[in-house]
Formats: sequence, C-alpha cells, structure tokens
Amino acid sequence: MAMKAKTQLVIGDDGVAIITLNNPPLNLLSFEVMLSLKSSIEEALLCNEVKAIVVNGSGGKFSGGADVKVFGKSEMVKKRNEVGFISIELITNLLEAARKPLVAAIDGPAFGGGLEIALACHARISTPTSQLGLTELQYGIIPGYGGTQRLPRLVGLPKALEMILMSKRVNGKDAFSMSLVDAVAPADELIRSASRWALDISEARKPWIHSLYRTDRLEPLKEARLILNTARDEAQKQNPNVTHPLICIDVIEEGIVSGARIGLWKEAEALNELRQSETCKSLVHIFFARYNTSKISGITDMGLQPRKVNRVGVIGPGSIAIATAFILANFPVIFKEDDENSLEATIGEIKANLHSHLMAGKMTKEKLERTVSLLKGVLSYDSFKDVDLVVEAVEGSIQLKQQVFADLEHYCPQHCILASSSPTLDLNLIGERTKSQFRIAGAHFCSSSMLEIVNTECTSPQVIVDLLDVAKKMKKTPILVRNGSGLVVNRIRAMYSQAAMFVAAEQGEEGKHRVEQVMDKFGMAISPFRMMDIVVESMSTLSQNKQDTGSSNSTWKEAKDSPNDFKVAKLSEEDIMKMILFPVVNEACCIMEEGSVVKASDIDVASVVAMGFPSYRGGVVYWADHTLGSKYICSTLETWSNAYGPFFKPCAYLRKYSSIGTPLMQIKSHL
Repeated sequence: MAMKAKTQLVIGDDGVAIITLNNPPLNLLSFEVMLSLKSSIEEALLCNEVKAIVVNGSGGKFSGGADVKVFGKSEMVKKRNEVGFISIELITNLLEAARKPLVAAIDGPAFGGGLEIALACHARISTPTSQLGLTELQYGIIPGYGGTQRLPRLVGLPKALEMILMSKRVNGKDAFSMSLVDAVAPADELIRSASRWALDISEARKPWIHSLYRTDRLEPLKEARLILNTARDEAQKQNPNVTHPLICIDVIEEGIVSGARIGLWKEAEALNELRQSETCKSLVHIFFARYNTSKISGITDMGLQPRKVNRVGVIGPGSIAIATAFILANFPVIFKEDDENSLEATIGEIKANLHSHLMAGKMTKEKLERTVSLLKGVLSYDSFKDVDLVVEAVEGSIQLKQQVFADLEHYCPQHCILASSSPTLDLNLIGERTKSQFRIAGAHFCSSSMLEIVNTECTSPQVIVDLLDVAKKMKKTPILVRNGSGLVVNRIRAMYSQAAMFVAAEQGEEGKHRVEQVMDKFGMAISPFRMMDIVVESMSTLSQNKQDTGSSNSTWKEAKDSPNDFKVAKLSEEDIMKMILFPVVNEACCIMEEGSVVKASDIDVASVVAMGFPSYRGGVVYWADHTLGSKYICSTLETWSNAYGPFFKPCAYLRKYSSIGTPLMQIKSHL
C-alpha cells in the first residue's frame, strides 16, 4: 500500500487499484487532495500489475465537492494563472483519457467536483441511498470540472439543466433510472461490484465510455437551442439580478454547438471569473453564516451532548402551526386544550394542514396517516409526565402565562424543557412563579424554516444545546437571541415594513405599488406589506416596553404620530430602496449594540430566511458593509433624520463604528 497525503492507493490481487479519497469528514477536494489523486492515478497507470482502477471515498462518503472556503480565492489552481488545470489537465487528459478503465464507487454524497470526478470515470456504481448533485450554482459559480459538458451527455439536456440550475440532488436509485449511474449496489458490495465492472471494461465485456464525447443523449441542435432559450427565460424571470445561471447556460450551449472540448475551456474561464464575483462572495458568506448559527462560544464548545427529545407537549391555540411542524418532523406531540370543543377544532385544523400537504403532493396518504398518529389531544396536564419539551403558545395576560408555567413545573418531569413561543414577553416574568428558570427558554417559530432560541441569564447551556438539536431535526435554521422584547426577526421585519409604509404614504396614490415594484426589483422575496400583521402585533408591544436607547424602535411612536415631520419629495428607485433598507441596517446595529445576538452574521441569516432579503446579497449587514458602507449609510440617515424626523436617527452603535471605519461584520456582539 502506498500512502499519499490525501488519498490511499491499494492494489488488489485481482489487478484492480482502489484509490480512496481520504480527507474526512466529507473528503472535500482541496488542491492538495486533487494533486494526491493525480499522483495516485499516475502511479496506478504506470504499474504493470494494475488492470483497472476504482475511485471511492473514505468513511462511506465519496466527496462533498470542492472546499467552499476557497471560493473567491485562488487555491484551486496549480499555477495562479493557469485556468483549467484541474478540469482539463487532470480530470480530462489524465483521468478520462487513461489507458486503463476507471470506475467511480459512490456512497454517501457526491456533490459538485466530487460528482464531476465520477462523471469523467468510465462507469459509475452507487448505493441506492447515495446523494448526487452539481450544487455549485447555490454558491454563485458554475460546475467547473467538466460537469456542464458531461452531465447533459449522460442524462439529456432537460434533466441536466434541472439538476444544475436548481442545484438538485438525486439519490442513487433515481440516478440509475436516469442513466447517471450504470448500476446500483449495496454498500457492503459496492467496491466488489465496481471492481468487477472495471475488470469487465478492461476485458471488453462492458463498453469503455468517455462521457465527454457521447452524443446519443443530446437533443438535435434546433431542439437543444429551444430548450436552452426556455431555461434562459426562466432563469431571468426567477433571478434577474444574478448572471451565473445565464453564464452556465451559455457554457452548456457552447459545448453543444462547438464541441465539448471548447465547452470545457469556456467553463474553466467562466468559473475563474465567477469565483471572484460579489455574488459568489455573498452566497459563500451566507452559507457559512447559516452553518455557524449553531456554533456558539461558551455553549456548544463545552462538550455537551444533546439529550434526546422523545415526546413534545404543546399548549394553546397559538401552537397549531407549531404542533404541525413537530409531527411533520416525526416528533410525537401531546396537544392540550381547555375543553372538548376547542380540542376537536384544533385537531381538525392540524389535520387540515396535513391534508394540504397531501393535496400538494408533498406526502402520500400512508405518510399522512402515520403523521396524524403522532398527535394526541388531551384536556389535562396528566399526560405531560413523560414529555421532554413543552412549547407554550397561550393567548392572554402575563399572569395567565405565569400560571401555565407554574403548572408545567408541577406536572412535567424535572429534565423537561419549558419553552415559550412568545416573541414579545420577558421570559424572566413568565417564569417568575417557578423554581425552574434554568430550564426555561424561548422557542419562537418565526418562519417555516427558522427558529429563534431565546435564553436568559438563568437558562442552562444544556437546554440551548438540546433546542439546537431539535431545530436541526426539524430542518430549521436556529439563531440564539437574548431575552427581550421583539427578539430579532420581528424587529427587522417591523422596521422593513414601517419604512416601506412611510415611503409609500409619501409617494402618492401609486406609492404602495411603486414600493413593492422597487423592492421586488432589488430581490426581496417578501413584500413589506405582506408582513403588516406581524409588524402591527410586534410593534404594539415594542412601543409600550422599549426604553429610549437610541434605537429606531424607540422613535417609532414619535415618528408615527408626527406625519408632518415626514415630507419626502418624489424619490428615485434607488432612494426608495435606501430609505426602506437603511433603517433596517440601523435596527440591526441596535440589536448588536444591545448584545441580542451572538454575531452580526446571525442577523444576516435572519434577514435572508425570515425577511426575504436576497441571499445573493449576503444578508442585510453584509450588504451594508460591501455596497455603500456604514459611513455613507450613517451620514445619509443623519441627513434624513434632520429633514424628516427621528425615525431615521442612526443609533450610537452605528455612529461610533462608522466614524472609525470598522466594518459592521467585524464587530463582535456579546449575548
């Protein structure tokens, strides 16, 4: 056995060389890994004992693709200006053109460059549960190791476009049905099956196929151009502010029209440019920001392991959506109501929610029945003796919630987490009548894919670790926020909506339509006016409870009650955008000033996931730093504050750091 830095080469008695990518945990394709793969292939090709080669990945994972950390940098080229080194010299000229057959043995993920290596092999064998996909477009780039050329030649243009443009992943079983892989084998038979296939190729019992030069799956040129033009129209319609999907389509077309070899060069040149683009940098930022929301210093680095949540209790009419989300994530739920009629109505509504999933084709009838079976309705707390987590969503006074938590402390086991879904009430007050404040936290289900986890000075780190794990199992992005009025999501949503209302009111009869048009053009996925109910509810509490700290929130009531202070001339589209988003940046600075989040990037995640801010702009704080800069935003807000009223007054935090030129993203908040 010859050991390489990032690969292992083992030559079997049957003459098959097994090359294993060895860069755990995901076998990411750093430049060192690619050089090691190159060296192993060259060694196997020179060895007379080797008849064929199998490439696989260690730990049951083929490869998660290129290391996202190097996107926007130059580490993935051998010589800094040598475009196409990996795609053409290594993968095409060495691997695909090898005089000995190579077969990819795919288990686990084969994403991005990992799948592109497999595409260049002469056959692919996968497990049924493996996951395959070209996911590069979600990072603002395109497949750059030949994927734009080989995938259409293997599966046809429509399926290839769907996989590439949507970063769609398919399992091994589906990959086989679409001819992306040649055979499916169980994990314990994978290497053996791939080895037999490789030997069959070398001994002419199976065809020796070079994917790059196949044409039998490609549509005729006229039909192909029609398909490509349709894809262009759809890409422009879905995301008019980004260019990389269109560039990707152009690259695919170049290969079809001028030949795959020319297409490879165009692909390599396009990748080199896109990796330096602001879109790529923004998408990579938000990718890591989302990943890091669950990495919390002083909590997740203490060696604590999440405790298993086997059963969840939910209380109150406000928790219908919460109960639905839990059972959809396969958590058994006990739902408590005060009377039989309310309980029957609640369960009926939950079943109606699930039925809508059935009608939309998101679940089968059998899955619907299994999901419904996870729900149990009760009228007393007696059944709560075995729950591990309770989420309260009771409508009413603070006194009522205090009584609910006192009851929960009495009936629930001592390890049970007691959570409130209220985004506006002080958890310390809610738990005031208990002796269990160490296990009280907030669980604000602020969107279909985000969970705000709220801690107090008393909340145990173990409780936070447990809730982070619950969020993961529910496929929700978590952010940890400090106990206080409004939390984070509601505050930035509220400021977005308020600013839009102000601007719309001052722009005449077409104001609302013009505001929606401008923000849609900017890329906002959610109209500010669709958030109106949330804004009214959250701001009514904030205006009552929030002290004047220099925050935009503290000036909300004053600005709302003083319309004469807000007289704005006809605005350009750019000014409308600024006048709506700059107050959101200011509110983000207030949140950081108060230490309500762990880090600024958490606000970026909240703005993208729960406010509809375009991910290709990186989130509202990142965007502020990387477009006009905090100094310009602060001075503009000062000007507007003097002209139109205190709503636009920049907070002390923004004034301080903009004056010294410190990027907002570099400032650490303290939760």
